[in-house]
Amino acid sequence: MSAYLSIDRVGITFPSPKGPLEVLKDMKQRVGIARALAMEPKVLLMDEPFGALDSLTRTHMQDSLLEIQARLNNTVILITHDVDEAVLLSDRIVMMTNGPSATVGRILDVDLLRPRDRLALAEDPTYHHYRAEVVKFLHERHAPAVVKRARAARERPKLRLAANG
Repeated sequence: MSAYLSIDRVGITFPSPKGPLEVLKDMKQRVGIARALAMEPKVLLMDEPFGALDSLTRTHMQDSLLEIQARLNNTVILITHDVDEAVLLSDRIVMMTNGPSATVGRILDVDLLRPRDRLALAEDPTYHHYRAEVVKFLHERHAPAVVKRARAARERPKLRLAANG
């Protein structure tokens, strides 16, 4: 894939109606992705690649990644905190436990047909099942801490003010 094709694929155009600082942040993200894709790697590690992008650009870049991955038939390891992004883009979701000594908490195989159509998946019960499984894992992991904080808040002595009068 040529650099020009990569730049076109990630939607870099000039001039942009966005402000200069927003353009710089957005373009920096896109150029980094284009640079990685131009090398046509067999394995591509992407750490929150779309996090700094606006919603519409993020959607376009996710769709582009799906197309490019299908064409190259490479492995993409994507680190994300976005549940919908994980389910849309993944064949396997590796969910991690919390904290500095995080370990693999659960692996979820995502058996959705490719190519993936985000509009069709919005109404697909299987997609929603996978999404619910990820959300359930996340909430079960955080629930003990939330319950503990709530219990501690209930047990704290309350300050009561009395008015003289």
